[in-house]
Amino acid sequence: MKSENVDHSKYKWTSVPVSLFTNLRVYLWLPTILFLLSFFFYPLFKILTLTFNLNTLTDPNNLLISSNSLLFTFYQATLSTLLTFTLGLPAAILFSKFNFPGKSLLRALTAVPFMLPTVVVAAAFNSIFSPRGLFSFFFPSFIIHPSPFILILIAHTFYNTSIVIRIVGNAISRLDPKLEASARSLGADTFHVWKDVILPILRPSLLAAALLVFMFDFTSFGVILLLGGSQFATLEVEIYIRALQLPNLNLAALLSVIQLIFTLIFSILYSRTINQVSTQTAPRFSQARPPKTIKEKIFVTTLALFLSSFFFLPLISLPIRSLTRLEADRGQRTEVQYGFTTDYYEELFINRRGSLFYVPPVQAALNSLGFAGITVILSLALGYPAAYALAKPTRLEKFLDPFLMLPLGASAVMMGLGFILSFGRLIASPFFIPIAHTLIALPFVIRTLQPALASIPERLRQAASTLGASPLRVWQTVDFPILSRATLSAATFAFTVSLGEFGATLLITRPEYPTIPIAISRFLSQPGGLNYGQAMAMATVLMLLTTLSILLIEKLRFNNAGEL
Repeated sequence: MKSENVDHSKYKWTSVPVSLFTNLRVYLWLPTILFLLSFFFYPLFKILTLTFNLNTLTDPNNLLISSNSLLFTFYQATLSTLLTFTLGLPAAILFSKFNFPGKSLLRALTAVPFMLPTVVVAAAFNSIFSPRGLFSFFFPSFIIHPSPFILILIAHTFYNTSIVIRIVGNAISRLDPKLEASARSLGADTFHVWKDVILPILRPSLLAAALLVFMFDFTSFGVILLLGGSQFATLEVEIYIRALQLPNLNLAALLSVIQLIFTLIFSILYSRTINQVSTQTAPRFSQARPPKTIKEKIFVTTLALFLSSFFFLPLISLPIRSLTRLEADRGQRTEVQYGFTTDYYEELFINRRGSLFYVPPVQAALNSLGFAGITVILSLALGYPAAYALAKPTRLEKFLDPFLMLPLGASAVMMGLGFILSFGRLIASPFFIPIAHTLIALPFVIRTLQPALASIPERLRQAASTLGASPLRVWQTVDFPILSRATLSAATFAFTVSLGEFGATLLITRPEYPTIPIAISRFLSQPGGLNYGQAMAMATVLMLLTTLSILLIEKLRFNNAGEL
């Protein structure tokens, strides 16, 4: 029999590399798994333990606060989403169907707010519409002074309109023009063309954009807290209040679980919907054209001017307000000089009151840079092995991959609460801040590195080896050119995420280790023109740092890298 002639020594030798290979994959995953178990799943387990307690679940006060917070969160998220679509849908039509001067610049301008930290967006709207802002100073008797709630809705619209423009606009640009032409040839007017032909095709894109915008509004924290204060108790804000200001950790844990459940439901719905979007239409060349009729010219001109004003004014008002004195500082009466000033930037380096507990703003900037540096190192150290394993996925990777994305489904405030419950007094250590930032940045880093590692052609490595190149030379000439750009892009992602992170940091930071967003929040909550001016100055610095990082990421972005 043939089986008797089998060379068993061959199988003995081949089984060793297979075993080593399997073990190697386990070792690649080990650091990331241990990190997630320690700093995500263990805190999550502590929250669940505290939630599913008979006293927590039956306390009438807990149930009343939870239901009120949930209803208000739905209420503000629904209004914010409707307002975002009111602006986003015409803007999506504008960019997908028409060409006009400055279109690329305006499209880029609409994308900037989505990538800015929430504290910068909140500070930008504060610099215009708050009682200390430019609008209130120059038009004190103007009849319209937006309430904090209206400001929150407008800021959410400013933040998320880019999502509608991208998702719905891409779908509109891929529509087959023959469908519209056929409907019109059969006598359909514009209303019926949209109602009976275009909207049914766009339904998955509209639903996907609505779900994503709603999810971001549902989990909004920094914008609501900084523009509205604790009176607007969404789930996130209520978790923060119950964790730090009115301690009731059981209630905070219950609210966290409620929010996590809804976030997961929205995430699942979005994933299913976006899959329909990607298979809905085939890629097409752009059908955009210059406006021809009077109606089209009025539509394009009016909307382009409005979008330019809506997205540009908050961004430019922030640096202007940081260089303008419009009110007296505490204790000042007659010596105030209104107008241009650089005092707010100079004061960032001065401990004016000589307090031993005072942390100068420039120290907050150094803290932020230090935490961001550690976050980059941790994210790359954990992300590289996992991305390497995911580059050639086996059954193990397909099982573990979804777990890497779970931190994105949890809110930053919830992570901060989990750290408080799990590590108690240990979180006095400043090293927990970059750990929390790494949890948020790690999925972005892995998704940036993975396609770069997967794209390296094995035949090029083999060809280089065949020509006599050493392993080091092969890595220098084949791997390094691709990986260096992806690594720098991933590092910049992690750096930017850490620099602007606000929710988790607010819960776990110590007073002596503030970051830039925490310092901005503190300045905004204190009276006096000097404090407000320093908040504007720090927000401007953070906006510039973030914008530079965004530009660097876009320049270095690998094909499809960073798409989650």
